[in-house]
Amino acid sequence: MSSDLGSGHRGRNTGRVNDTTTAGGVRARVRAELTEAIKTTARAHIASEGASGLSLRAVARELKMASSAIYRYFPSREALLTALIVDAYDTLGAQVEEAEATCNRDDFEDRWLTVAHAVRDWALENPNEYALIYGSPVPGYAAPEDTVGPATRVPVVMFRLLADMVEAGVAVAAPDPIVVDEVLAAEFESVASAAGVSAPPGLVASGMASWAQTFGLISFELFGHLENVVTPQNRRVFFDHAMRAAAARLGA
Repeated sequence: MSSDLGSGHRGRNTGRVNDTTTAGGVRARVRAELTEAIKTTARAHIASEGASGLSLRAVARELKMASSAIYRYFPSREALLTALIVDAYDTLGAQVEEAEATCNRDDFEDRWLTVAHAVRDWALENPNEYALIYGSPVPGYAAPEDTVGPATRVPVVMFRLLADMVEAGVAVAAPDPIVVDEVLAAEFESVASAAGVSAPPGLVASGMASWAQTFGLISFELFGHLENVVTPQNRRVFFDHAMRAAAARLGA
């Protein structure tokens, strides 16, 4: 009898543990869903009001939450902005990494063009998120360390491309008529080292200039600076032309 009672007792304990685990899982799922709802609503507010107009109280009102309740998910407006910025960088980074991974590793021009077009495609699909991370700084907001890793995902893809070109002996063909200043060269070597690659300062400088051109063209397109200059139906062709020219300058 004592054995049966013991077995039953153990069974009841197991049941309580499972119930607790299940309840914990439900709570975690509900919290995750509400967190996503808050971020989705915040993105809509940014689209209509701009990042500087984001308000936790306004988001809470739209979700019919008590103003105090939303602070259990995001303790401040800055924390919510950081979450949105990290999401944007990670989404862009994942799209670029996946696109570049499909390329022939020895076709450096195709890899460069694929990365550039992946960034442009994402920007056109997510103009508000692009503006959040590459547009005007949000007044009063200072990005914390949490954003650094996600922000480097796309540049790391570019630096690996440059490093592969050096290893393949292709980059030596890149024109470099201007000698990089010694102080600037040291900075570029540090940048490349931080990305885990080895590339000469001249190539890093050219790569960074080409990268800035990439985002400059995308920003011009998104923010209306190509109006009356390049027609909408020809903007992808223009972007591709500019990126091929950049690849040629890099020696790709």
